[in-house]
Amino acid sequence: MATMPGVQPRERDARPAPSGRSTSTLLLALSVLLAAANLRPSITAVGPVLHLVADDTGLRPSQLGLLGAIPLLTFAVVSPLVHSVSRRYGIEHTVFASLLVLAAGTVVRSIPGFLPGLWIGTIVLGAAIAIVNVLLPTLVKRDFPTRVPLMTGAYSSLLSGFAALASGFSLPMSAVLGWPAAIGAWAVLALLGAALWLPGSAATASRTPSPTGPSTRPPRLDVAVAAGVAGRAVHGSAVDRLLPPHHLAADDRGPARRRPLAAGWHLFLYQAMSVVAGLGVTAFLQGRRDQRLVGVVVGLLSLSSMVGLILVPQLVLAWVVLIGLTSGSSLVIALTLVAQRSRTSADATRLSGMIQGIGYALAAVGPAGAGLLFDLTSSWTPALLIVGGAGVLQAVSALSAGRDRYTHAAGA
Repeated sequence: MATMPGVQPRERDARPAPSGRSTSTLLLALSVLLAAANLRPSITAVGPVLHLVADDTGLRPSQLGLLGAIPLLTFAVVSPLVHSVSRRYGIEHTVFASLLVLAAGTVVRSIPGFLPGLWIGTIVLGAAIAIVNVLLPTLVKRDFPTRVPLMTGAYSSLLSGFAALASGFSLPMSAVLGWPAAIGAWAVLALLGAALWLPGSAATASRTPSPTGPSTRPPRLDVAVAAGVAGRAVHGSAVDRLLPPHHLAADDRGPARRRPLAAGWHLFLYQAMSVVAGLGVTAFLQGRRDQRLVGVVVGLLSLSSMVGLILVPQLVLAWVVLIGLTSGSSLVIALTLVAQRSRTSADATRLSGMIQGIGYALAAVGPAGAGLLFDLTSSWTPALLIVGGAGVLQAVSALSAGRDRYTHAAGA
């Protein structure tokens, strides 16, 4: 049977399903899920309290925009390096250390009156999150090969759920505890994740290692583009990140406070819908090797949400719900593609690092690019059109990446 250039027919995974007692499997699953829960709160907790950060630190809107972009820039730089690090130290040790570093970075960032710590901590926690970001699809591929969509949907939904909690409760918590404590409290979750990771990784050690053959050719860019573009909206839209700095006039503090609060709850709704979608789309992916149809539909719905926001802004809640649903679905599809288009766990790490490096590099342009377009046009419409265009690109890429084939890296 002839094959398309650059792809190979799928073969049965040579590795058997995970064995061992059900308690061991459950413990491993819980450790993965709790690690995933740590991947967004330290980031999404900051947006709603940016005006308070500005009041205390004197940072200008441009500096606040850079602060919001730092995690994405760090993701783009660190993600391609993760394969080498995990290969040297092992996946379990790397994830465990990253969770501890995440906790440390979160604490350093929230030290009151220590402005350098705000920047240093943000960089450190961004690097730690990037490492776990890349390795979780590898763990799912290796330890849950017959349940990839199910586990991917579960952990991406938990990821979005905790992101929603952090964005929704950050401002109310800051009213009681102050903004440093409100954003620093999430270090506790990282420490809990590290504590559970120890017995979880012990359960992993008893499992048969996945075969890892040499792989010299890079992964195909069709999967990279589809997964990278799919992740563009998962981490909070550029518009949501920029609204508070642009609308916080010193002589209009009351309305300005209400606007960040409303934006925080809009982001909460967005993230909540991502949770719903992450669980729902799993039903369409489980047991299916071809993801073209679902990828195209989700990409076009993403376009529709942007067009609706432009043409009928009065229905903003409806469009927030729709973009939340498409973003949550996109994340699950993207991560599922990483696992299912890779033949081995080593290939999954390689592919995950590459697509996340590309995807986050593109995402890092979002906040600054949207702000620049707003400064030039005094309108958010151009930025929304670009996000809608990314939905079209996602749909087109899904036609290739969604096919039931391994990538070059997996087939070399």
